[in-house]
Amino acid sequence: MEQQGEIIAVCVSEKKGVAKVDVGQRKVIENFGLEGDAHGAQNFNRQVSLISADKIIEFEKTAGIKVARGAFGENFIATGIDFATLPLGTKFLLGDGVELELTQIGKECHDGCSIKAAVGKCIMPKEGVFCKVLKGGNVKVGDKITVLS
Repeated sequence: MEQQGEIIAVCVSEKKGVAKVDVGQRKVIENFGLEGDAHGAQNFNRQVSLISADKIIEFEKTAGIKVARGAFGENFIATGIDFATLPLGTKFLLGDGVELELTQIGKECHDGCSIKAAVGKCIMPKEGVFCKVLKGGNVKVGDKITVLS
């Protein structure tokens, strides 16, 4: 059964290690990441980050706070897919033909993480996933995201 969701935020930041801002749409560059995002090409296996909207909602309920889109440093927030449960190598299709490959689940938060300082804790270490960009294109809020394999 094919898993499909919807992109509800497209986020970028000019500096690494800070919250990103939802810009609504962005060009995704093959073997790089999102245009204008500090995360791109810094680490080949972590060109783009994704997080499940459900995990953010769950965090907001338990923490009792509202979190801005991009607050955890994620590039894409999507509904309908629990990214952290998928195996490495899973491929996604989104936007106008953008293809991503899942390369890492979670990451260690660095000391002095501004996200953790602002929000109280960061859920990226367990719930965020990272991908490399196999094929570029454009992605905007409202686009579908499909698990290919």
